[in-house]
Amino acid sequence: MAGTINKVILIGHLGDEVKMYRFDEGNAVGRFPLATNETYTNRQTGERVSNTDWHNIVVRNKLAEICEKYLSKGDKVYLEGRIKNRQYEVEGQKRYTTEIHVQEMTFLTTKKELNTPSEQPQPPVQNSSQSVSNEDDDLPF
Repeated sequence: MAGTINKVILIGHLGDEVKMYRFDEGNAVGRFPLATNETYTNRQTGERVSNTDWHNIVVRNKLAEICEKYLSKGDKVYLEGRIKNRQYEVEGQKRYTTEIHVQEMTFLTTKKELNTPSEQPQPPVQNSSQSVSNEDDDLPF
C-alpha cells in the first residue's frame, strides 16, 4: 500500500461543556473531553466490567461555534477525525497529549434538543466544507 491513513471514528458522550478559544483573525478552536465506554463480562467471576476511555476532542472555526451553541455535557455525538500528538511545556517540563482533530460530526442526542420539541433532528456537520449537510446519513454499522 503506497499511502497511509490516520482516521478515528468515535461515538461517545461529552464529559464537559465545550471550551472556546477565539483569535484575532476570526478563527476559533473548541475543546471538550469525550467518554467512550466498553462493557464486558469477566469469564472467571461472571461479573460485568465497564471501562471508560477519555479522548481530548478539538473542533475548529464554524464547527466549533456550532458545537458551542448546541452541545452540552452528557450529549452523545458521532465524530470522525485524525489523531494528533502534541508537545508543550509546563514549568520547564515537557508534556505530551493526544488529541482527536474532528473533521466530521453528527449530533446523536442533545439535551437542548430533548428539552425543546423540534420537528427535525440535528443534521450532520462537516468541518472540511464548513457547512451543514441536510442528508440523513445512517451510521456505518
